Amino acid sequence: MNQNLQSWLTDEIQKLKDRHLYKVPKILESPAGGVVQMNGKEVINLSSNNYLGLANHPKVRQAATEAIEKWGVGAGAVRWIGGTTSVHDELEERLAKFKKTEAVLVFTGGFTANSGCIPAVLTKEDVVISDELNHASIIDGVRLSPAAYKKSEGWVYGHKNMDELEDCLSRAGHFKKRMIITDGVFSMDGDIAPLPEIVTLAEKYDAFVMVDDAHASGVLGQNGAGTASHFSLYGRVDIQLGTLSKALGVIGGYIAGSRPLKNWLINRGRPYLFSTAHPPVVAAALIAALDVMENDPEPMNQLWDNTRKWKQMLAEAGFDTMGSETPITPVLIGDERAAQETERLLWEEGVYALAIVYPTVALGKARIRTMPSAAHTEEDLSKALQAFVKVRDCLGLFAN
Repeated sequence: MNQNLQSWLTDEIQKLKDRHLYKVPKILESPAGGVVQMNGKEVINLSSNNYLGLANHPKVRQAATEAIEKWGVGAGAVRWIGGTTSVHDELEERLAKFKKTEAVLVFTGGFTANSGCIPAVLTKEDVVISDELNHASIIDGVRLSPAAYKKSEGWVYGHKNMDELEDCLSRAGHFKKRMIITDGVFSMDGDIAPLPEIVTLAEKYDAFVMVDDAHASGVLGQNGAGTASHFSLYGRVDIQLGTLSKALGVIGGYIAGSRPLKNWLINRGRPYLFSTAHPPVVAAALIAALDVMENDPEPMNQLWDNTRKWKQMLAEAGFDTMGSETPITPVLIGDERAAQETERLLWEEGVYALAIVYPTVALGKARIRTMPSAAHTEEDLSKALQAFVKVRDCLGLFAN
């Protein structure tokens, strides 16, 4: 092994540890749920995106088992090389109907959906105008494109600041295409993009809109159809990204939009062109999960009941949840070291809730990100709150 590389890696890892930014994943030893077995310990899980509890739903598991018997465990190749199975086509047709769009193309993940779509629809004659708090997958997708996008060049607007967005658009008239891109729900703060205002400005300045609805899928809109549904903006959002690994409980991401968009991405979306397809079992499980989402309102109702209870409990106990409007409920700590110590002590109290620190969020904005779900009971949430209060008092957080 090259010693220069190994020495550099060792030094950089130590720097992360010194700054309290080093991460070590825990080992999940049970199905995803509200209470899980992790590192040999039973804990209340407040760090899962399994919003509706579908990752271990009986109907989803049954569909997966039946699909393995029919299709085996692997797709065998990239879809355009080895062939697209009928179950993959069925999933995309169902998702397009669900989203009320002409077509959907499924990618192996939400991250790859962004990196597959964004560069494919932009050229060096175009510009991307982006919210400053957009997800890392959006940022990386934009960087892969030849379009203008840099904050230093004036193409990043302040978080949800519509005056700054309009200023960007007013200066962008010389570009051939203008893309506005935003998260639907911002993953670290839990607030919702002002999509009606964004769409109105896009139409005024002849721009098109792409929305990353990873954390709105299954959470907002009719049966969880996302922010375009939530705001009744059908037909006015050109590109919608959805996830299949959070509320739907399995794995993957997709792009929803026009039929020409799908056809173009099949031919020019690099992660689609060069990645082996999901195993058919994934597509079959997702169809079953979509059936539950569309026909059983109870999981989504339970998700929002738990979300409201959790936010109210935290607020009454004096915690700052940073204006969250969705199940994503950050608890502001501020200092990186204090946030990581809070995570450690919560774990000792039987609560798994991660500290989110720089570079995921700005320095000085460290937080514990909590995620109530349909799988939690009222007792789970009460126990978790007791742990938060105990740890806060132990560390002397927020003391005057």
